[in-house]
Amino acid sequence: MAASRLRGWFAKIMGGPAVARARAEAKQAQDRLRDAIDVLPEGIVFLDAEGRYILWNRSYAEIYHRSADLFRPGARLIDTLREGVRRGDYPDAIGKEDEWLAARLAKLTAPQGERHEQRLSDGRWLMIEERRTSDGGVIGLRVDITHMKNQAAALAQALAHAEAAHKAKNDFLADMSHELRTPLNGVLGLAQALENTSLEPEQRELVAEIRISARQLDRLVTGLLDYGEADLAPDTDGPSHLPDGDRPVRILAADDNPTNRRVISLMLAAAGAEVVTVENGFEAVEAWRNGNFDLLLVDLRMPVADGDVAIRAVRDEEAARGLRRTPAIVLSANTSPEDRERSARAGADGHIGKPIKAEELLGAIEAALA
Repeated sequence: MAASRLRGWFAKIMGGPAVARARAEAKQAQDRLRDAIDVLPEGIVFLDAEGRYILWNRSYAEIYHRSADLFRPGARLIDTLREGVRRGDYPDAIGKEDEWLAARLAKLTAPQGERHEQRLSDGRWLMIEERRTSDGGVIGLRVDITHMKNQAAALAQALAHAEAAHKAKNDFLADMSHELRTPLNGVLGLAQALENTSLEPEQRELVAEIRISARQLDRLVTGLLDYGEADLAPDTDGPSHLPDGDRPVRILAADDNPTNRRVISLMLAAAGAEVVTVENGFEAVEAWRNGNFDLLLVDLRMPVADGDVAIRAVRDEEAARGLRRTPAIVLSANTSPEDRERSARAGADGHIGKPIKAEELLGAIEAALA
């Protein structure tokens, strides 16, 4: 009888208004979470500890629209990838399907937050980042970087064209120098030879006029060629390669925006630099301590520690430990005189405004490394 009364009491409690209210609040919280992630432009997916789907937003389904029919709670993401490989959704997996899937599974099993790129069969490129959640699951981020990849390819092509134009101009000037100076040297030489012969006074005056005119023409040609060669030196499009000596220039770039970090990496990689990126000023100082960097690029305003704070910390440590000075350039959307003065006080060697222009960035780096 007591057990029956106990079950009745328990059933009453479980079905009571407090439980119903808690369930309603939990559902409301889940609906709010879904609404919140659905408005984000990036693709987001939540997986449990076994790599099974829990939740994904609208952008994620749109990014992987060819596989969206396979998405359902409880299904394993690796199985979706395996079917996507079979359908030909991932060009980089063709011909090495098992190897590609194994590498992808390794990243899912032990996510470290590192970013990698993924190419889709329709020509799009994605930046993928996956991190472990507090309950042992995984949260994944997908960002469409197709436009950025296209810009990087266009930049590389433009740099190649600029180099070709630079070489063509040099070749043209070299040819012009030869074609113009050779006959001028002949004229001057013959005039000098004539002066050493027996000439009438009138003839000697004519030879002197010839030599004067030839020298004037020689100065004009020299000035023209020197101007052309000097025009090549500053190169208004900026340097296409950074001075590297015996190794690539190693650059540490700190910016809290992943797209900005990617743009900086692409610009500098195209110029032959080796780039390491971090997300804030604190990470920048830590990376600087552990790496042999030739130059620092830092955003002015970042979480955890701002760029000027990071530069000041580096300068203080350089002084305390007797280290060589590492050039530092600030990249910021804030370009007021006060912001530039803030950078200078911290010990920066330059301050470039955003949006960043490749030629301006490379020029500033070349000047800082000179």
